[in-house]
Amino acid sequence: MNAELTGETRTAVVTGAGSGIGRSVAVELLRAGWSVALAGRRVETLEETAALAPDGTSTPLGASLCARTDVSEPQDVAALFSSVRENFGRLDLLFNNAGTFGPGGVPVEELPYDAWRHVVDTNLNGAFLCAQAAFRQMKEQDPQGGRIINNGSISAQVPRPHSIAYTTTKHALTGLTKSLSLDGRPYRIACGQIDIGNAATDMTERMRSGILQANGELMPEPVMDVSDVARTVRHMAELPLEANVQFATVLATNMPFIGRG
Repeated sequence: MNAELTGETRTAVVTGAGSGIGRSVAVELLRAGWSVALAGRRVETLEETAALAPDGTSTPLGASLCARTDVSEPQDVAALFSSVRENFGRLDLLFNNAGTFGPGGVPVEELPYDAWRHVVDTNLNGAFLCAQAAFRQMKEQDPQGGRIINNGSISAQVPRPHSIAYTTTKHALTGLTKSLSLDGRPYRIACGQIDIGNAATDMTERMRSGILQANGELMPEPVMDVSDVARTVRHMAELPLEANVQFATVLATNMPFIGRG
């Protein structure tokens, strides 16, 4: 029997939980009774996220743990998952969400190498480090197993202009997702990916005023409520381990994605 079948509290790690999609997903899980380790660079914003969870819901709130974590630093990631083990005993879900877009509007020939490295270290290396630590814990715990959900973004499918670092890392996350899915089969570790388009967060605020399109024009784009993303992640997370959403695309209905470019 695994945790979701015994009625025990399920536990999750959410990276990038101090704002945006990570904050919304963490709050959704807490309100659903999950215990959640909120990981991010600033403890104060993580504590703000935890404080948003109480809303009068009849479901008992899960416990929260705020852990200052730079996902690109192996020692920070090791400390995060050690703390999860000590405080919660097991791990049922990793939502691999921490990420950065990098400098906006910079042509490929002008992108500084340091900026490239920062995006790769955060989006790709950080996702690998967290997935590796989660995989190790899920494999070793009893009962064995768990789920990893990677935030791929729709840039894992198609690029925007001047987004080479972000787009490259998000395409690489699809390979990470597939490899984790395959390697996790013997250990009841499921892995899926959610590709998100134009959820209303600070990162997408510029969509409302106008963003560069493939034809060179600036055009406002519609956005969707970030809570719709959070509910989708929760649905993926709460499936039995015998079922998996391998890839899901959730986007503002009228955004120029289908036919982009």
